[in-house]
Amino acid sequence: MLHFESDYLEGAHPTILQRLVETNFEKTAGYGCDEYCERAKAKIKTACGCPDAAVWFLTGGTQTNATVIDGLLRAYEGVIAVQTGHISVHEAGAIEAGGHKVLVLAHHNGKMDAADLQHYLAAFENDTTKAHMVKPGAVYVSHPTEYGTLYTKAELTKLSSVCRAHNLPLFLDGARLGYALAADDTDVTLKTIAQLCDVFYIGGTKVGALFGEAVVVAKPKLLPHFFTLIKQHGALLAKGRLLGIQFDTLFTDNLYYTISRNAIETAMTLKREMQKKGCELFIDSPTNQQFFIVSNEKLQELAERVCFSIWEPYDDAHTVIRLATSWATRAEDVAELLQLF
Repeated sequence: MLHFESDYLEGAHPTILQRLVETNFEKTAGYGCDEYCERAKAKIKTACGCPDAAVWFLTGGTQTNATVIDGLLRAYEGVIAVQTGHISVHEAGAIEAGGHKVLVLAHHNGKMDAADLQHYLAAFENDTTKAHMVKPGAVYVSHPTEYGTLYTKAELTKLSSVCRAHNLPLFLDGARLGYALAADDTDVTLKTIAQLCDVFYIGGTKVGALFGEAVVVAKPKLLPHFFTLIKQHGALLAKGRLLGIQFDTLFTDNLYYTISRNAIETAMTLKREMQKKGCELFIDSPTNQQFFIVSNEKLQELAERVCFSIWEPYDDAHTVIRLATSWATRAEDVAELLQLF
């Protein structure tokens, strides 16, 4: 079988595995209070151009989203996201399980529009019954989005301006951030994100690490007692150095960017060649997630040889499928997949 169903199917980059083996018998302090975590934090702060930020290492994406959002919100507040946002659809109600409602807006190719956000907030503030409603307390976006699309610097700036005008923290989910940063023609960098977002995270699970995410809090006072919250949410690793070593490695010699670029190059080859074969794009994604419209007959044929994600029905005779590349996708696997179309 060929596997293109997601971007976290492989283990970890060999350099990370090598470093874990080399340090295996070292004895270090627990819970992220070790030299490797400190070194990784320093490198991340430098890469973000944010020396005063707080950096925290958590075990996975769902734990990160739930912990950060719970930390940002009061008991009577909810978080705004688009209807296709990861926390709205694919996290099993983790935010709601923590006592907070996800307040949904319409999406535009997976993205949130600043005008829609402004309209929603103005409507809430002018509603005479707002005391009976869930108060917006934070805004959540992801980059890339669930459709593999990217915010431009201008779009992110507008969203940030609306959030700051209403004193709402802007939280960016970067589970696949490496693939956003490595995409062609993007004008959003880590430093851009650190300037415009109050909290964001750099995904490791989907970008070369065995597991783990690095949360960057541009304004540390925004999340007081965050260590305790991480532990309460089951996202604190006792052997914290395992996370520190991974991110220290990823942020040495531009490894994070280099391996992310492989996912983009293989995805662009896949998109280009699929279009040559007459396969219609569902959406034009510049990142590692590619969405195609296939007939239901072709869907059944492909399923015998390929693992992929069924995204949504297109019409009675066609379905949208997602094919995802990763930091470790091989050109020969893409070539073999293309022969099936």
